[in-house]
Amino acid sequence: EERLVESGGGLVQPGGSLRLSCEASGFTTTFYDLSWIRQAPGDRVEVVASISSGARTTYYLHSVKGRFTISRADAQNTVYLQMHNLTTEDTALYYCAARWGRSDFRGQGTQVTVSS
Repeated sequence: EERLVESGGGLVQPGGSLRLSCEASGFTTTFYDLSWIRQAPGDRVEVVASISSGARTTYYLHSVKGRFTISRADAQNTVYLQMHNLTTEDTALYYCAARWGRSDFRGQGTQVTVSS
């Protein structure tokens, strides 16, 4: 069974940092494009960052550029999101996604709350 399990979320003060991890099981991430997606209550879904297979290209939501970094470790079937200088606007449920051809998997998410 294909699964994505996120970890690393939590409560952090504005200006703080968090590192999210997402580990895949039941499939190999090597050929998949990997993304981090977030949704705040009552808000739209946003693709925060994406990294292509082989890490050839990356994409970042404009509001996180320069603060967030996506990376992948295919040997560990894992994708990361390093987040710095967090603001209250970053509060959301963050989940990872893996896509390759018709295969599209998403995890259950990890909550990130930025509050003083």
